[in-house]
Amino acid sequence: MTRRHVGLYPGTFDPLTLGHLDIIQRAVKLVDHLVIGVATNPSKSPMFTLEERMEMVRSETAPFVGNGRATISVETFDCLLMQYAEQVGATVIVRGLRAVSDFEYEFQMVGMNQRLNPDIDTVFLMADPRHQAIASKLVKEIAVLGGNVAPFTTPNVAKLLTERAKLGKASE
Repeated sequence: MTRRHVGLYPGTFDPLTLGHLDIIQRAVKLVDHLVIGVATNPSKSPMFTLEERMEMVRSETAPFVGNGRATISVETFDCLLMQYAEQVGATVIVRGLRAVSDFEYEFQMVGMNQRLNPDIDTVFLMADPRHQAIASKLVKEIAVLGGNVAPFTTPNVAKLLTERAKLGKASE
């Protein structure tokens, strides 16, 4: 029996960007099953609820399955990444890199994760050059300040983001 390769792509996805989608589209070619782990991160104040973020990821990644690519599940987690990776049977953690600053942080994380579980590897995928500058934090800031977020995410997510940003302004 061949071993099933499960990848885990963790993140807060607040909001889901074209950069995230680029990494997901490439990750489904590398594993048999991709778990997209939507993290609850108390140190960040998300614009969207956990349920909204999970629904965004589910709807926007639905076209990526089939044609020999991996299956995808979107799940939430609120524990240590390596504990969650073990729970879902991940053989690899998928991480996207945009810049050298990402690498420095990720390099430290890999070292710690390897100490926690040396059987789970981390694979880095470089962001497509068109998406290297995209960061969820910046996309949210553009939306809040009334800018056009369409170049950074899908039409559906851009609409939700613009609506949420307007609601936030109205409540101030």
